[in-house]
Amino acid sequence: MAEIIQKDGTWTFDGDAVRIVPGRDKGVGLLRQTLGEVLVPLRALAGISYEPGRKAGRLRLRLRDGADPLLQVTGGRLPEASDPYRLTVEPDRGGVAEYFVDEVRNALLLDQVDPGPADSYLLPGPAVPITVGAGDGTAAFDGDRVSLEWNWTTEEAKRSGGAREFRVADLRSVEWAPSRGLESGWIRFGLTGAPVQSAPPKYDPCTVELFGFKKDPLMALVAAAVAVRMPHPAAPVSSPELTSEAGARPELEPKPTPAAAPAAALAPAAAPAEDHDALLRRLRELGELHQAGILTAEEFTTAKAAILGRF
Repeated sequence: MAEIIQKDGTWTFDGDAVRIVPGRDKGVGLLRQTLGEVLVPLRALAGISYEPGRKAGRLRLRLRDGADPLLQVTGGRLPEASDPYRLTVEPDRGGVAEYFVDEVRNALLLDQVDPGPADSYLLPGPAVPITVGAGDGTAAFDGDRVSLEWNWTTEEAKRSGGAREFRVADLRSVEWAPSRGLESGWIRFGLTGAPVQSAPPKYDPCTVELFGFKKDPLMALVAAAVAVRMPHPAAPVSSPELTSEAGARPELEPKPTPAAAPAAALAPAAAPAEDHDALLRRLRELGELHQAGILTAEEFTTAKAAILGRF
């Protein structure tokens, strides 16, 4: 168990997931406060880093591309104060941050987590129902239907058409963009079978225009809640032929649990330091034996340390 508690928030790692709880400090953005607690499974992580600084350091989680619907729809455009995967670390807690980084990195190595892109969402996205009023309208989503209602700032051409409502099943896309300078942001919904909209956000009846105010980033939560219920953009195309033959392929059959062996026998005493593949296999075997209860926690820790020392 590793934990770091700061004004900015609290991060806890139990070996399987990083639990992120936002703090109450004034520097914590409204999006992070509204999103609340986030549980990031180990298999969704691509890496972690700590960046020390004179006044404050930064602890950052790097998620696999496509693992989180919020990062998918925002595309790296979230303001830093709204980023749930960044933690401000006070200078005197740098040692704790470095220990946290080591624990997560060792777990990623032990579990051989693939840092590459994910073809399905590994995080559940924001909770629903969710309603956000910002810009020229209010967007609400109950897990199945999206509704858009307009306010007094909405252009008459868009407001005259009345409120809009559509189901997730009818959506082709959902996009979010922040305002930049004099250019407005938006949350835009593309309907299946409808032409791609080229109208400015202020005239598009499937778009809420954002003016750059405090609540604008919250629309990204609506977009993420919708996106996680749509097909993943990198999902593989299913093949009936491969599905029917899968049961006959030996490489897809469950592998037997490794036989019991003393912890000392698993340590790579004669393995060369450069043979990383062999070391990774040993780490995997260790983890399986420990989870099966064959190795005690002490034996597992000792053997794991011996293997990690070879890298």
